Amino acid sequence: MKKILVALLVLIVLAAAGAGGVFMHFQNATTAPHAAADPAPKEFVVKKGASARSLGQQLQAQGFLDDPTVWRFHLWRRGSLNVKAGRFMLSPTASVAELANALEGQPLPEDVPFAMIEGWRLRDTDQVLAAQGLIKPGEYIAAASQPGRFAAPFPLPTRSLEGYLYPETYGIIADNFKVEAFIQRQIDTFRARFYDEHKDEIAKSGRSLHDIVVMASMLEREEPVPSQRALVAGILWKRVDKGFPLGVDATSRYELAEWNDRKAFLKRLRDNSDPWNSRTRAGLPPGPIGAPTVDSLLAALRPVKSDYWYYLHDAQKVLHPSRNAQEHEALRAKYNVY
Repeated sequence: MKKILVALLVLIVLAAAGAGGVFMHFQNATTAPHAAADPAPKEFVVKKGASARSLGQQLQAQGFLDDPTVWRFHLWRRGSLNVKAGRFMLSPTASVAELANALEGQPLPEDVPFAMIEGWRLRDTDQVLAAQGLIKPGEYIAAASQPGRFAAPFPLPTRSLEGYLYPETYGIIADNFKVEAFIQRQIDTFRARFYDEHKDEIAKSGRSLHDIVVMASMLEREEPVPSQRALVAGILWKRVDKGFPLGVDATSRYELAEWNDRKAFLKRLRDNSDPWNSRTRAGLPPGPIGAPTVDSLLAALRPVKSDYWYYLHDAQKVLHPSRNAQEHEALRAKYNVY
């Protein structure tokens, strides 16, 4: 009987020791840094109504912890966790305890969409940003007129970043809007959408990146149908190479306060000294006339060769190319385009 009692006592001691070892294992696991291949902070979203306990598997699935059991143990030891719904930036190398503390903090502010429309000029973007109370009028233009303050893996123009600030919808934090950070995001988006994938093709094209951007900015305004822009690009590049005026009226609108101010536009067309008047001046205009999309950039990079030298659009904005001045004049009379 005595031997049985001794054996039971030994088993109890071993069980207690084992339980203590397990406890210490989990205790240590909650404070140990998590091993992660990429230590860069990542966004983690807590959905509305989610319980603290349910986050363990989500944290594991997104690479923030290896064992959700450790997460549950920490919650048991902690007693409670006041988790807030929202977006959090978490470190993949944080311990379980650090993750819990971070998720009790304030979520990231909710961003709001800012839609920059294709073809917009610096002044157009500046005007809308100012109207939304994000900047003081002229602040965006002033920052974009100092290209040396920004970084890119390609040469930036020296005068202005017109044409290099990619047009799309950006999520912004209204209470913490920094105009220079926003411009850098636009340059980075230009790089991601166009330059990185096509830099070798650009180098082999025989055109500089800047000339491609200038051409693309005209195509964005000249041709409403993206699939037709490469054909128009072929016509315009041919005129550039032969030293003929482009006749792109959008260039004469570039410096207008209001793009559709017809009276001011007609006055600019009659000004032969205007460097933006492409009816009378050969070659590309002095710079881009707005923000082109990747469709226009690719059209400028990959022009379609044809026999056409001219083109016009009818009242429905349908493209009508022509091979010579006689055909062009006949189309102008047919569609009443002057």
